[in-house]
Amino acid sequence: MQSVLRNLMIFSLLACCFILLPSSAQPPIGGDNGWYAVNCNVNGADVYFDNEYQGTIEAGVLYVPIYTTGTPYQTFRVEKDGYTTYNGEVTSVPGKGEVFDLYATLNPVQPATAPIIGGDIGWYTVHVNVDWATVQFDNEVKGVTSQGVLSVEVYTTGTPYRTYTVTKEGYQTYTGTIDRYPGKGETVDLYVTLNPITTPTQTAPFSPAVAGGALLIAGLLLVAGRKN
Repeated sequence: MQSVLRNLMIFSLLACCFILLPSSAQPPIGGDNGWYAVNCNVNGADVYFDNEYQGTIEAGVLYVPIYTTGTPYQTFRVEKDGYTTYNGEVTSVPGKGEVFDLYATLNPVQPATAPIIGGDIGWYTVHVNVDWATVQFDNEVKGVTSQGVLSVEVYTTGTPYRTYTVTKEGYQTYTGTIDRYPGKGETVDLYVTLNPITTPTQTAPFSPAVAGGALLIAGLLLVAGRKN
């Protein structure tokens, strides 16, 4: 009887050890993992890969795991009520531990019942490497960047903009030329890189003692030269 109880205790301990093994010690199903990082300017947007729901955008991104030995995805879709749906192609498969970025920009849908003043609508999407940068079109302030982008709505039949300027305190101002105008429902992307303003290093002036010593040496050399 004691031997039976002892065997049961040993079996129970072994079972607990296997249960408590970390998940990282267990082989993944289907192979190693990589990730797609779906970057989007609208939080709460739904993400689909080949029409399979994957989750929603939070803090500007959704990470979608994928097995490197699985069947590759071909397309992805990002959508949210009140915005135009974005459809894109998946052109690469991340390797083990790698992250592949995908980008989607959603633009607000103009209500069908609202009157359109000045013609149909398109958008400029300004991509900037810093947040809270101020964007101006022909010196008209259009807003500030959030999560690296700002969408600017324009009427396709309105007066075309010629220049755009991006500013932020502590960074050099960027001014670019607008040479393309969006058509109805189209988006034109503009890319800006702001560089920090660097303060030039100033050389510290000579101290009075050093300056006096230099004058003394110069005087001694001058006297020695006259004696010769």
